Amino acid sequence: MRKAIFLLAAALAASPAVASEKSDAMAAVKQFDNSFNSGDAKGVVAACSDQAIIIDDFPPHVWQGATTCQNWMNDLAAYDKKNGITDGVVKLSKPWHVDVTGDRAYVVVPTKYIYKLNGKRVVESGSVWTLALQKTGTGWRIAGWAWAQH
Repeated sequence: MRKAIFLLAAALAASPAVASEKSDAMAAVKQFDNSFNSGDAKGVVAACSDQAIIIDDFPPHVWQGATTCQNWMNDLAAYDKKNGITDGVVKLSKPWHVDVTGDRAYVVVPTKYIYKLNGKRVVESGSVWTLALQKTGTGWRIAGWAWAQH
């Protein structure tokens, strides 16, 4: 019985640290989102790890390597221009998962993507953004993410 109480006490003592790590990991996701929504390419790139991987619903569908996030931003800008898409904003909902294990995190967030298509407002509801993060010496960075449009 004493062993069970000790284990429970140890788990409860660790909970604030885990909650803080989850908040910090989610803050990195929000930083990326805020940077994207404001058109801050430098902020988007800063939120990514050096070797991030991105999977998205527009061609070429996958980006990887040292300049992943910048390349994705460039390709998205070109795709949007070609297709008459402007004013894109991602709205995050309450995360379904924010799981932290050591220096790794897994986040799943339902989203809305709101933009204009040839001047007409479009709302894509029910999309899901799944991210993997890694904690570095400078904080949480996005190691990879995938977007699934609903």
